[in-house]
Formats: sequence, structure tokens, C-alpha cells
Amino acid sequence: MNRRDIAIVVLALAAVAAVASWRLAPGSAAPFARGTVVRAIDGDTILVQGPGGRIEDIRLLGIDTPETVDPRRPVGCYGPEASAFTKHLVTGRRVALRYDRELHDRYGRFLAYVWLAGGRSLFVNAELVREGYARTYPFPPNTAHAALFAALERSAAVAGRGLWHACA
Repeated sequence: MNRRDIAIVVLALAAVAAVASWRLAPGSAAPFARGTVVRAIDGDTILVQGPGGRIEDIRLLGIDTPETVDPRRPVGCYGPEASAFTKHLVTGRRVALRYDRELHDRYGRFLAYVWLAGGRSLFVNAELVREGYARTYPFPPNTAHAALFAALERSAAVAGRGLWHACA
């Protein structure tokens, strides 16, 4: 084997290890990579219709928007604005979903980083933090974009964007 062949084998083994490290909830379906957003439940949770018409709850990974739908908690400052922004940004749009180490949260929702698909490839999770609609919410071991989100949060806070201005 030459170095190129060894590199290919190593990459293949790394890919298998990454997929094997995902934790599927018992009885859950495999994740899908693309779909269409049918509804924004709140600022950080969306419903996505994937192949075959299956609809899944997707929790945007690495971020947290103020609460708007939990009946046990009051509506958070800037929560309605975050929900409206997410709804406007993604509803009816094709998205690409990327996963980190864990696939599900304790509520059975898929945990994903979401990009608008097509000509405008926008990282939705990052855009919510950049514009001040969300705070960073690192949840180990799902931390692939934690440094990016932290930098965007600092920038939004310093600039007084969104919740950083409204919720002082």
C-alpha cells in the first residue's frame, strides 16, 4: 500500500467511526440530510419534511432562543421576535441538515445544524446568533461550531443587536 491508499483507508475508517458514534433513540428513524421546512415551532425548533414525506422535529444545535411555547415557562424577552425571524427565514425553504455527535435530545428531536439549500447557502443557526435572536448553547459532546457561535454572540452583544439591546 502506498501513502495515498493508506490515507483513503484512514479516512474511510474515520467516517465509519463518526457514523457509529451517533446515538439513535430506540425505535427512531435514520436522519435525513435534506428537506423542506413546513413550520417553525419557535426560534430554535422547526419541522422538516424529508424524503418520502416523513416530518421530523429538528432542534437547532448549539443555540438557544428565548422561550415562547413551553406552557411551564413564561414567554422570554425577545422570544416572539426570534420565533418570527426563524419563521420568516426558513418556512417553505429547502434546507440541508448536518449532525454532530448525538442525533437526539431528551425529547426525541433531531439535533442539527441547518443551512438554507440552493443558491443562498446560509448557516441558519449562526445567523440567529449573529443577528441577536439566539444565544450560544454549547451542549457537549455536540460542539462542532461552539467557537463560531461564541464569537458571533460576542459581536452581537457588543453591537447591541436583538436581545442584547432589548433584554438588558
